[in-house]
Amino acid sequence: MNRPCLSSGRAGQTRIGRRRLAGSRATRLSTALAAVAALALAGFSTSPAQASGQVNMAETGTAAAAAPDNPNAPGFWYGTDSATIPITSRPPYREPVVSGRPPYGGYIGMAGNWSRWSGCSGVLVWSPADSKAANTNFSTYHKGIGTGVYWFMAGPGVDPHYTGTTAEASAWGAAQAAKTLRAIGGLNVTYKVVWMDVELPGNAPNYTPAPDNGWNNVYTSTCSGRVKTPFVAASLDRAVLNGYSSYLTAHSSYTPGVYSSPLIWSSIFGTGSASSIPNLDEWTYTDGTRHISPPPIGWCVPGTSTCARFFGGVTRSSVHALMWQWSGGGGITNGVGDFDQIDTNHVK
Repeated sequence: MNRPCLSSGRAGQTRIGRRRLAGSRATRLSTALAAVAALALAGFSTSPAQASGQVNMAETGTAAAAAPDNPNAPGFWYGTDSATIPITSRPPYREPVVSGRPPYGGYIGMAGNWSRWSGCSGVLVWSPADSKAANTNFSTYHKGIGTGVYWFMAGPGVDPHYTGTTAEASAWGAAQAAKTLRAIGGLNVTYKVVWMDVELPGNAPNYTPAPDNGWNNVYTSTCSGRVKTPFVAASLDRAVLNGYSSYLTAHSSYTPGVYSSPLIWSSIFGTGSASSIPNLDEWTYTDGTRHISPPPIGWCVPGTSTCARFFGGVTRSSVHALMWQWSGGGGITNGVGDFDQIDTNHVK
């Protein structure tokens, strides 16, 4: 994986609900909040922790049909994330439920949640059983990635030491990376990419106290859930990612990646330089399907126009497009859990 230079900036930036364009700020804010509320009432979920009850934003839009890759292309695996999905086959384990029962190619679980770490309560979604099965396939049968992790990320608005400076925002990101590495120390993690889970809302107060995880608003305190300032500069948001990434690469052999989606990404980082991450690995959840079969080939579900959509300047053809939560996330319920497609061709 890359060791990115995560520079940030403000030029040309727009942000949903916070854009400084004439006559647009209040309208976009109310529209975004209405969308969040509607989706929450509908029970939608997009996080890797979808099966645990987290509410997130769904997205619309249909990807153009694409010619599928070779279904047996080396380096592509199928796996699951977050809450346990029972794997009932004998080793080498097979992907649960999915047609054709391909080899179980990996498990990605939550190493930590900023809210739980900060003492605000909050869930930790981890499946020892699925992690063990994935690691058995990886170490004994040389199949898949084994176990990977994500950290449910906090923006600058819930930093207990918030000052409004990029230096403090970077330090806040570094502190989260340090905690991630401490958590990884107690787990059998084999996958090289550590995912920053960057999303909103936080399903307050059940999952996190801050509905936007501190990306778009500054709160009176880390755990209060009460907004003090309804704006966070995109440069500060980006500084959190920069600090996390820099600390992770400086203090471990892991490399950083981001779990998010096009809509959520632009709502936090805008469309300017702060949003650009063409050299950072990505895990997306759009566009997904509520069907579990057939599984995708390449980045598209065969016979449909459903294809993965990445963000921040990364496309399906990029070497940094690494994972797609193709069913069970993105506000789409399949009745079983979260299923992922994993490309290991570019993870070094």
